[in-house]
Amino acid sequence: MAAPAADETWCRETVPRVMELVSPRLPQRDACALLAVSPWCYRALVANPRLWEVLDLREMKNAGDRLISALSLARYRHLKVLNLEFAQDIEDRHFVHLKEMSGISLENLEFLNLNACQKISDKGIEAVTSLCPNLQRLAIYWIVGLTDLSIGHITKNCKQIVDLNLSGCKNISDKGMQLIANNYQELKKLNITRCVKLTDDGLKQVLLKCSSLESLNLYALSSFTDRVYKEIGSLSNLTFLDLCGAQNLTDDGLACISRCGCLTYLNLTWCVRVTDAGIVAIAQGCRSLELLSLFGIVGVTDACLEALSKSCSSSLTTLDVNGCIGIKRRSRDDLLKLFPSLSCFKVHS
Repeated sequence: MAAPAADETWCRETVPRVMELVSPRLPQRDACALLAVSPWCYRALVANPRLWEVLDLREMKNAGDRLISALSLARYRHLKVLNLEFAQDIEDRHFVHLKEMSGISLENLEFLNLNACQKISDKGIEAVTSLCPNLQRLAIYWIVGLTDLSIGHITKNCKQIVDLNLSGCKNISDKGMQLIANNYQELKKLNITRCVKLTDDGLKQVLLKCSSLESLNLYALSSFTDRVYKEIGSLSNLTFLDLCGAQNLTDDGLACISRCGCLTYLNLTWCVRVTDAGIVAIAQGCRSLELLSLFGIVGVTDACLEALSKSCSSSLTTLDVNGCIGIKRRSRDDLLKLFPSLSCFKVHS
């Protein structure tokens, strides 16, 4: 009888304990699969609250119904991260239903990822944000139907946002930027890639009031001018700045940006009006650069690289000068002589 008793102890105690130790290191979907191993594993895993702080429905079908089923379970009451990025079959009605369900609360939720959930409208944003009063990070990339109404709902319902990704939300206007500026003065990260309705006036309000910004992504926004680019120089904590396609940025604007002494990432791809003077200013002011892209800028020469090598030779690990026809010594060997820490020579392919 000793062997069966040992087997039972193994199944009841040892295996569940091992699963408990292993499961936090697994992707959540794999951890969920462990629930089916045995009744003892099920009880042990369900009782571990850390396992259920994340709900990952990324790219899954029937995500709306799955979400409602999951949030009906007691183990998700302390959910901190909800990932619905590229999830299928998630619509406004699912969030409205959650709002109307008794006992459903997402008050512990810190990060909500709705990237590319194209069927969500302003109505859905109103419903879901009303459940998340303590949300800190929100990603709504490429939900092109959202308008300034959504920004109004977000700023009304979620007062603690520090990271906001609006990339591809083409109907957000300066009115939305004003709401962000007035409500999120502790904002750390803002991504407004391809928010094409924005003007200098809207972005300027954010830059003036959100002085704690550490990351600013202005990728593929060609309408801004030096009038607003000069205001970026006041962001003393900025480490990440993407200005790819900033066709109106001049050396004067870049000279002001050079006051951002903490910059480690600077993308100037296709900033076609920039010359050596602007890059020399960056070299003198931004001495901790790790990534710099000058891709496609024909107005820069070897002189700007010489200036950069005096301040960033040890820090730069990525430098893209492809298409910079004014730089004659741009082979890998030439660049490594100036920047021995380089490991990447292409940001854009």
